[in-house]
Amino acid sequence: MAEPGKAPRHDPHASPMPQPGGIAARARAAALAPYLQDLNPEQRLAVETLEGPVLVLAGAGTGKTRVLTTRIAHILATGRARPSDILAVTFTNKAAREMKQRVGTMVGQIVEGMPWLGTFHSIGVKILRRHAELVGLKPDFTILDQDDQIRLIKQLLEADNIDEKRWPARVLAGLIDSWKNRGLTPDQVPAGEAASFAGGRGKKLYVAFQERLKVLNAADFGDLLLECIRLFRDQSEVLRQYQARFRYILVDEYQDTNVAQYLWLRLLGQSIPLTSLPGLTPSHEEDGSPGHAPSARPGDDERTETHAPARTLKNICCVGDDDQSIYGWRGAEVDNILRFEHDFPGAGVIRLERNYRSTAHILAAASHLIAHNEGRLGKTLRTEDEPGEKVKVTSCWDSEEEARAIGEEIEQLQRDDGRGNPHPLDEIAILVRASFQMREFEDRFVTLGLPYRVIGGPRFYERQEIRDALAYLRVIHSPADDLAFERIINVPKRGLGDATVQLLHDHARRRRVPLTAAAQAVTETDELKPKPRAALRDLLAAFERWRAQNATLPHTQLAEIVLDESGYTEMWQKDRSADAAGRLENLKELIRSMEEFENLAGFLEHIALVMDTEKSEGEAVSIMTLHSAKGLEFDTVFLPGWEEGLFPHQRTLDDQGRAGLEEERRLAHVGITRARRRVNIYFAANRRMHGLWSSK
Repeated sequence: MAEPGKAPRHDPHASPMPQPGGIAARARAAALAPYLQDLNPEQRLAVETLEGPVLVLAGAGTGKTRVLTTRIAHILATGRARPSDILAVTFTNKAAREMKQRVGTMVGQIVEGMPWLGTFHSIGVKILRRHAELVGLKPDFTILDQDDQIRLIKQLLEADNIDEKRWPARVLAGLIDSWKNRGLTPDQVPAGEAASFAGGRGKKLYVAFQERLKVLNAADFGDLLLECIRLFRDQSEVLRQYQARFRYILVDEYQDTNVAQYLWLRLLGQSIPLTSLPGLTPSHEEDGSPGHAPSARPGDDERTETHAPARTLKNICCVGDDDQSIYGWRGAEVDNILRFEHDFPGAGVIRLERNYRSTAHILAAASHLIAHNEGRLGKTLRTEDEPGEKVKVTSCWDSEEEARAIGEEIEQLQRDDGRGNPHPLDEIAILVRASFQMREFEDRFVTLGLPYRVIGGPRFYERQEIRDALAYLRVIHSPADDLAFERIINVPKRGLGDATVQLLHDHARRRRVPLTAAAQAVTETDELKPKPRAALRDLLAAFERWRAQNATLPHTQLAEIVLDESGYTEMWQKDRSADAAGRLENLKELIRSMEEFENLAGFLEHIALVMDTEKSEGEAVSIMTLHSAKGLEFDTVFLPGWEEGLFPHQRTLDDQGRAGLEEERRLAHVGITRARRRVNIYFAANRRMHGLWSSK
C-alpha cells in the first residue's frame, strides 16, 4: 500500500490567520490544515503532540520523514514559534535540504527563515563562530579535513621523535576522533586507552594536538561538537540563551547519535527556569540571572539554589528506530534512544507501526527476527497490504554456486517478474554483510553481461588495496609496467618519495627505458642518498626473487608471499581505522579468486577485461553492503551469506558479545525491510573466509 501523497502547497491567498498562540488559531489550524488530512492516526498524534518531550518510534517504512517535516510545518502554521525559534537536526546535508523543501511545500516561504535547520556539525559551527573567543578561537577559525589533521599529527610525532612507521599518524587520528565522538577532552581519556599508543603517549599527543589547533586558529570535525559541549558547560549564561532561544527541538535518526551528539542535545534539551522566558527569544546581550546549567557530568546536578524558579518541560521531539541502530562500529549508541524517557522525565512515546513499503510476509519475518533482541523498546510493524510472497531461504554448496543461483534468478525476473512483466533491474538489490562478497557477484555478472553498479563504494577491483596488490603482481609479470611500479614503489612507505620517483622518471626518459631499468641503473650510482638507495635496491631484489618464484610456485601462493614480504599485509594489520579489517578480507578474497585461473598471466588478463567493462549508465542491479542500504528500498532484495561467522560477523561477536549479536540482528532487520515485494535469503554450506574453509 502506498503512503498517502504529499500535502498540497499552502495557499498564500487564504484568509489571515489569528494571532499566534491563541486557542482559536490552534483549533482552526487543526481543523483546516491540508497537510494533516492524509496522516494516519499515529502520525497525526506525533505531529500534534507539541508540548513537552516526545519520542517517536518510527519503524521502517512508516513515514518518519513525513511526520518530522509535518510537525515543523504545524508548529509554524499554528504560530507556536517563529522559524528562528526551531532547532531541527539531521545527520546529512541531503536530509536537511529535503526537510526544508518539504516544509516549504506545506507552509510556503516562511521556511526560509529557519537558520537552525541542519546537521549537528553545521549547527555546531554556527554556535562556535558566535562564541569563538570563549573557547580560545577566533570567529574566522579554519575547519581541518582529515588530510590536514593527519599532516598535523605527523608533525607532532616527528617533534616527539616517534617512529611514524611503527605508530602511524592515521591510527592516532582515529583514536582522537573516537575520543571526541565520546565527548572526551584530553583530561577525560581513560588511562588504558591513552597507553595504547606510542608507549603511553596518546594523552600527551592529544593535548599537543589540541594546543596546536588553537595556535593555528583551527578546529577539526570532532571539535565542532566537543567545543560546543565545553562552551555550554563552562558558560552557563550562553547555554541558557540557547535553551531559551530554541522553543522546539527536533532530531532525526536519534538512534544513530554518538555520545558527543547526545551530550550536546541533552544540554540544549534540559528544562529551563520560567524566568528565562521573557516573551520570545532573548537577545544575545540580555543579562539573565544566574541559574542551573544542566550537564552530563557527574556532580553537576548537585548544585542547589535556595529559591529555585519553576521549570518548564522542554519541547524536544526525537524521531528514530531502536531496531535500526546499526552504526555502533562508528560510535553510535543505541542506549541513547532506549534511555530517552529517563533523560526527559514526563516524555511521551508514540509508535509508528503502520508500514507503507513491504508486504505482510516480509514484515512478519522482520518482526519475528528483531523480537529476539532484549535491548529494544518494542513495536510490531503491520500493513494493510496483501500478504505477498513468503520470504525464501535457499542453501547453496559454496559462494560460487550462490552467485550463479542469484544471477540466474535475476535473469528469470528480467523475463517475468511474476506478474507477466519484465522486472526493472533498478528495483533489484544484492545486500552483503562484507565487501569481499561483492567480488563473486561482480565476476558472475560480467560473465552474464548483466549490468550492475556498486553503491557506497568502488567496485571490487577498483578498491585501493586491490589495485595496490594487482600493481605488485603486474610488475612481476611485466617489469616494463611503469604505472604499476610507480603506484607501489613507496607503498608501504620505504622512504622513496616524490623526489626519488622524479629522478627515476628523468633517468628513464633520457635513456628510453622502463622505470625498473632506470631504478636498477640509479642504484649503481651515488645520485640517491644511501638510505633510499638501499631501499630501492631491496625492492628490486624482491621483484627478481618473486619473478623466479613465479616459475615454480602456484600463483596463489606467490601472491600471499608478495603481500607478506613487501610489508603490505602488515601495513593494514597495523592500521586501526574502521575499514582496515575489511581491506584485509578483500585481499584474502583476491587471492581466493586467483584459484580459478591456471597462472598469473591468465588472471591478470581476466582482471583487465573486467576493469574494461563500462559502468552501467542505464538500468542496473545494485550491489552494496547492508550498512549502505539503510534508507533505500527495492522491489526485490537478495541477502546472501547468512551463515554464522559471516553474518552475524564473527569479529562483532568476539568484540561485543551479546550487544554485538543484537546489532547484527538489527542489521538483518534493516536488510529485510529494504524490500517491497520479494526477499530471498541465501546461505552457503561451505565458504572460504580469512583463507580458510568453513562448513555449516
